[in-house]
Amino acid sequence: MIKRIKHQIITYLSVGCITLLFISCGKDKNSNKDHLVFRYNEFANINTLDPAFSRTLQDNSVCNQLFNGLVQLDEELNILPCIAKNWTISEDGRKYTFSLRNDVYFHKHHLFGKDSTRAVVAKDFAYSLNRLRDEKVAASGSWVLNKVDDFRAINDTLFEITLTQPFPAFIGLLTMKYCSVVPEEVVAHYGNEFRSHPIGTGPFKFKRWEENIKLVFRRNENYFEKDDQGNSLPYLEAIALTFLPDKQSEFLQFAQGNIDYLSGLDASYKDELLTADGRLRASYAESITMNRGPYLNSEYLGFYLDSETPEIQSKLIRKAINYGFDRKKMMIYLRNGIGNPANGGFIPIGLPGHSKSIGFTYQPKKAKQLIEQFKKESGIANPQITLVTSSNYLSFCEFIQRELQKSGLKINVDVMPEATLRSSRSSGKVDMFRSSWVADYLDAENYLSIFYSKNFTPDGSNYFHFKNDMVDSLYNKAFTISDIEKRKHLYTKIDSIAMEHAIMVPLFYDEVVRFTRKNVKGLGINPINLLDLRYVKKDKNFPN
Repeated sequence: MIKRIKHQIITYLSVGCITLLFISCGKDKNSNKDHLVFRYNEFANINTLDPAFSRTLQDNSVCNQLFNGLVQLDEELNILPCIAKNWTISEDGRKYTFSLRNDVYFHKHHLFGKDSTRAVVAKDFAYSLNRLRDEKVAASGSWVLNKVDDFRAINDTLFEITLTQPFPAFIGLLTMKYCSVVPEEVVAHYGNEFRSHPIGTGPFKFKRWEENIKLVFRRNENYFEKDDQGNSLPYLEAIALTFLPDKQSEFLQFAQGNIDYLSGLDASYKDELLTADGRLRASYAESITMNRGPYLNSEYLGFYLDSETPEIQSKLIRKAINYGFDRKKMMIYLRNGIGNPANGGFIPIGLPGHSKSIGFTYQPKKAKQLIEQFKKESGIANPQITLVTSSNYLSFCEFIQRELQKSGLKINVDVMPEATLRSSRSSGKVDMFRSSWVADYLDAENYLSIFYSKNFTPDGSNYFHFKNDMVDSLYNKAFTISDIEKRKHLYTKIDSIAMEHAIMVPLFYDEVVRFTRKNVKGLGINPINLLDLRYVKKDKNFPN
C-alpha cells in the first residue's frame, strides 16, 4: 500500500502554484484511493514536526496527527485520558500521579531493533519532559513546566509530577503538544533534525516532507484508540498537505475540488462564499459544508508603552481609539457577521472571567473630546500614530483609520510580512501593532499572563511592557485559588485594570469557520481550531 500511494503522488506546477494530486490508477474516479486521502493546504506554512517546538496553530495541527500526551481534549474542551488511563491529584494540589496504558507503541523505526517498535513506558515521559526543559535544547514549550518541581517514573506504568505550588490549570497545560511523548533513541540519533524525522505514537505516521512544497502522513496501523463501535482509528489512509502561500490560491484549489478543507475567512473569497449575514451561498450549498462555532481567539491592536511617541504614551489617545470605531459595523462589513465584536475585555467569550461590562462601546463624540483634550494638554495640533499590520488584516486597520480620522486622529497604516511583524513586536520596534491571542490552554490565566510585568518581551509575551503592581499581585494570587468561581473574579479584575489603562484595543472575539467538501464526514469543530483527523471519513460515492 505504501508503494502504491507513493506512486500516486504527483507534484505539478500550475499558474505558479504547487499542488498534490492523488491520481487514479483505475478507469473510474471512484475506483482509486482518493476517498482515503485527506488533502488540505496550509498557507501559513509550518515550522517543525517536533512537538517541543510546536508553538503555532499550524504546527500544532500537524503534530496532533503524529503525537500523543498523557491527556487530551475533546471537542468541548473537556480533558480526557490519552496515554494516561486515569490520574489522581493530591489533597494539597501539588502532586499528580498518572496511570499509563500498556498498549501504546511508537511508530516503526529501525532504531527500535528487531520489532521496529516498542511500547511507551513512564520513563519516556520523564525523558520527554526533561528534554522540554533542557536549556541546551531551548524548546519553545519549556515554559509549560515553570511550576513543575520534579517528575519521575515510579515504574513502567506510573508517572508522577510534583508542582512547586498548586496550579489548577496545570492539567490543561498537559494537553498541549509540547508535552507529547517522544522516543529517546530516535531523538538522540537525529538531534535537531528530529524536526523533519518525527517518530511519535499518533494516529498517523510521517512519510515525506518537502519543505514549502508538500507533506505526507500515512495511517498508523498500530494506533491504540478505537471508536465507540470498537473499530480501529483512524479511518483515513493518508493526509496530504500543500503550502500555497496565499488564501486566494487556496480557495481556488478548494473550489475546484483539489483539496477537501478550508479554514477561516479571507477578504479575497468571503463574499464569494458567504452572504452578507454570514450564510453559505446557495451556489455552493450542494458541494460544500460550512461549520462555525466559538473560537478562543481575541483579535486586538496593542500599544508599546515604552515608546517615546507622545500619542502612544497618552491614555487619552489610547482610549479615544477604543471609543472611536463601531466594532459591530466592522464585523458586518468586513467579516460578514462571523465573529463577535470585542466590547468586553481581552478574555474571550467562553472562558470564565469574560465580562461584557469592562470594555469599550462606540462613542465617537467621546473619542473626539479625548483627542481635543490631548491636543490642548500636549500642544500637538495634529496628532498621528503609526499602526503596523500584516496584509490579512489591512482592511480592519484601514476601517479604523477612516473612523478615527473623523475624530481628529491621523493613523498611518504600514504593512509588514507576518514573520517580520512578529519579530518587530517582540523587540519593541513598533509603536502600535495588530495581533491575536489564541488560547494555549483552557484557563483565562493564559490570556492574563500577557499583562504580567515579569513576562516582558522578548523573553515573555507582554508586548506592551505594561507594569502594574495590582495586576501582578492579583495574578500571583490567582495561582493559590482552586475554586474557579473565586478565581474568575480575580481574572475579571485584572482584565478590567488593563482596559482602564487602555493598553490595547480589543477588536473581536473570533469564530472557528470550517468549510469541507460534501463527501467529508466526521471532521467536527472545536474552540481552539485544532485539526483532529482521527474520525474523518470521505464518502467515495459522493461526487467531489
